[in-house]
Amino acid sequence: MTFKKALRKQQIELFLISPFVLLGKIYGYFTIPQKKYTHFLFFPSADIGGSIKVNAEIAECIKDKNPLIIFSKKPKNNKFIDLFNIDGVDILDLSKKIDNKYYHFINIFYRGVLCVWINKAAKPVVLGGECMYFYKIIPHLKKEAKAIEVCHLTTWFNYTLGFVNKIDVRVFSTPKVKRDMEALYKKNNLPQSYFDKLFFVDNKVEIPVLAKPNNTTLQVLYVGRGAAQKRVHLLVQIVEYCYQKNIAVHFTFVGDVENYFTETNKKYCTLLGEIKDKKQLETIYNNSDALILTSAYEGLPLVVMDMMARGRVVISTAVDGIPDYIKHLQTGLLIENRSKQEIVADAVMLIEFLIANPTEKSSIENNAYQFAKSHFSNEVFDGFYRKVLEGYDWGLNK
Repeated sequence: MTFKKALRKQQIELFLISPFVLLGKIYGYFTIPQKKYTHFLFFPSADIGGSIKVNAEIAECIKDKNPLIIFSKKPKNNKFIDLFNIDGVDILDLSKKIDNKYYHFINIFYRGVLCVWINKAAKPVVLGGECMYFYKIIPHLKKEAKAIEVCHLTTWFNYTLGFVNKIDVRVFSTPKVKRDMEALYKKNNLPQSYFDKLFFVDNKVEIPVLAKPNNTTLQVLYVGRGAAQKRVHLLVQIVEYCYQKNIAVHFTFVGDVENYFTETNKKYCTLLGEIKDKKQLETIYNNSDALILTSAYEGLPLVVMDMMARGRVVISTAVDGIPDYIKHLQTGLLIENRSKQEIVADAVMLIEFLIANPTEKSSIENNAYQFAKSHFSNEVFDGFYRKVLEGYDWGLNK
């Protein structure tokens, strides 16, 4: 979809829904919260996920602003909800009301309600963290409101074209995603003023003191969902191949991936299921030598950052934003081939490389740790978002 077509589509939609929005505005005037908010954070849910964790960290770093979080999507597991229990931060969960396709008019009605609440603030700041409802709200905001988008993936790029004139700052968590958006802007011949609204900042992780495990068998870890993009079935093939070749490696899986395994190949590895406890996860990270990913596409998974921050080797397919961080034989190991059979073979080869070359392995570990220290710190992340969410004097370095 082009920029002009997206704008026309949005204008038609706004006209068609205007009666329901108006009703919401009328209701909104009579239900304005007694507590005065200036910062409104639109998040989908508190389900497990890297982008959800980032949303919680953004809320944490501006808790002194007493922001209001609006959840808009029915959760699948809600297992990260504790991350949002932050002193000074209020939560309004509208998911049961507005995430219902059979009563979509309520979704539209609440756009009117919320825009009245937001527009009553003198200088409101509205942030959307991978949240579709954010885009539904911003066309109804007054000019003085500042709209900030946090984007990790390219999934909604074409859809959001119709809103580029409504968004004041677009923040990308990897250079690759930012470059992709710039390419889309160039394709649509958008003016430089829109490019000036695009920013990049790395997500943050804790950087512990470097301490390497003393494992006699190489410990390789997978942490993630069992989603199709992760291609866990390739990891299963890697496990089986290493077992058949009697390679001195052990695999541990964290996540909802058990359905990919048979009763036989489950015996070749350790399946821990989903783990919510932060300290337990940290222990698993600390006891591992390497992380392995065979994803078809990725932004930059937080687990990659967590493992680099511990000086661990990341073995990953060279997709999307990964090569901006993992430089082959320097800060990690990349699988360049794209066919599934070659990915499995290359992964096994790189595992054997780590086992046979302890000096090179140690060099990669040290490089990964130094990279993490200079890119993933609290100071960089919190400083950036504090400045962005002030809302009126960007003064940001790209």
